[in-house]
Amino acid sequence: MRFFIALEIPSENLAQFQAIQNSLQTLIPQVKLTDLDKIHLTLAFIGEQPDELRTQLTQIIKDAAKNIPSFEVTPAYIDGFPNIHHSQILWVGVKEDIDKILLIRERVKDGLESLHLPVDERRFIPHISIAKMSKQIDISRDLEVGLEKIMTVPFDPIQITSIKLFESIPSEGFHKHNTLAEIKLDSNRTYTLNTSKVKSR
Repeated sequence: MRFFIALEIPSENLAQFQAIQNSLQTLIPQVKLTDLDKIHLTLAFIGEQPDELRTQLTQIIKDAAKNIPSFEVTPAYIDGFPNIHHSQILWVGVKEDIDKILLIRERVKDGLESLHLPVDERRFIPHISIAKMSKQIDISRDLEVGLEKIMTVPFDPIQITSIKLFESIPSEGFHKHNTLAEIKLDSNRTYTLNTSKVKSR
């Protein structure tokens, strides 16, 4: 299986991401927008691993969620990889309770390292990918100002209530996302395996 661990964005917040994407496409018509049902905040991409690792990954998530209550983050700014001026991917950064995201991420990273799995050692910035480019583009200062203006409107807080383990399944040039486990924050006891919810991108 091709695993990744992420915070899913609730459906009630997707309209505001669609508004951000619509404004973004007006500024940069050549962007390829991320499907709304793929909007999530990735904590760790694990990649192709044996199927039986699922149980251990679920335990890592349970350990990472321990004693962390549900929390809120708010869309705050647009940035890009590798940077905003020469971007291949555009993403939305968040503010408010990011300390909890960083703590969960660090616990997940420690858990993956305990299984001798590769982890991304780059500085982790909580972000939500919203678009990609078919080729890297140069973003001028005027265009950067336009991106900043998109984020000046007020946004509703995003309520984070669980951490999910996903399987990414290649399918005809796209990927389907299958939820393998969901660990609820607060209780840390309720989780589901093999849910039937599958998403394509």
